[in-house]
Amino acid sequence: MAVPGYKLIVSDFDGTLRRSEGGISDGNIKAIEDYVAAGGVFAFCTGRMLSSILPYAKQLGLRGLVVAYQGAVIADIESGRILRDVRIPSEDAVRICEFLQSLGRHIHVYDGDDVYMNRDDEMKGYYEKVCGVSGILTGEDIAAFVRERAICPQKVLAMNPAEENGEIFGKVNERFGEAFDVTCSSDFLVEVTSPDCNKGGALEFLADYYKIPLDKTAAIGDNYNDIPMIRKAGLGVAVENGVPDIKKAAAFVTKNCDEDGVGYVIRKFGLGENV
Repeated sequence: MAVPGYKLIVSDFDGTLRRSEGGISDGNIKAIEDYVAAGGVFAFCTGRMLSSILPYAKQLGLRGLVVAYQGAVIADIESGRILRDVRIPSEDAVRICEFLQSLGRHIHVYDGDDVYMNRDDEMKGYYEKVCGVSGILTGEDIAAFVRERAICPQKVLAMNPAEENGEIFGKVNERFGEAFDVTCSSDFLVEVTSPDCNKGGALEFLADYYKIPLDKTAAIGDNYNDIPMIRKAGLGVAVENGVPDIKKAAAFVTKNCDEDGVGYVIRKFGLGENV
C-alpha cells in the first residue's frame, strides 16, 4: 500500500513524541507502525545523545537513520554506523566551557557516548533519570578537563533553573551565536553545537538520503531547536504544548504530547485518514 501523503515524517522526542511522564503511548506506537507498514519513513530528530535515543528507535522496530545532538550525529539504527559526526574544535569547546563557568552553570560536554558533567547535584540526577545515561564527573573546572584531554565534543550544554534560562541563553547567544548554533530544547537547557548542526540541516540530510523531496516531508516539534526543521519541511507541525514561537512558525498545530499529537499527524497527513 502506497503512502498517500507525506513520505517522510520526522519527529522530535522529548515534549513531542515522549509523554510528560515518560515513554511512548500505545496510540503513537500503532500510528508509527501503520505508517511504516504502508511504506512511509519515520525518523527521530533529537538533541539527545545517540545512546539515549537508540533504545526508543529499537523499541519501535525502526530501521534506517536516527538523528542525535540536534543533527551533529546521524547514525544507522541497526548497524550503529555513523554517517555524520560534526564536532566542536577542542579550543572552542574550552572557550565555551570557560564562559559557562564564569556564569556559574551546571555544564555538560558530550563526546560520543560519554557525557561529562561538572557537578553532582539534583540537575545531574534529573538528567540521568530522564535520559537513561550516567554522567562522568570532572570537577568544577570542566574547561580544564576538556583542554587536558583535547576533547572535541558534539555539543556543550548548560542546565539552568527555568527562571534563569532565558537570561543565560541571551548571554551565550550574544557571545557565541555568530560562530555556533545556540538553541534551547527545553525551558532549562541552553545548547551549543557546530554552526551547521541544526535540525533543519538534519532534515535535509534525511530527505536527500531517502531521495524524498522536501515538500513531501513533515516535521513535528515543541521547542526552539525544532523551529529550523519545521520551517524546512513541506509541512511544519508544532504540538499544542510547544512554545509560542514554534506554534507561530508552524503550518499546523497538533494535539499535545499526552494526547497522541504525533500519531494524529501521522494518520491525518501521512496516511490520509479522516481523523
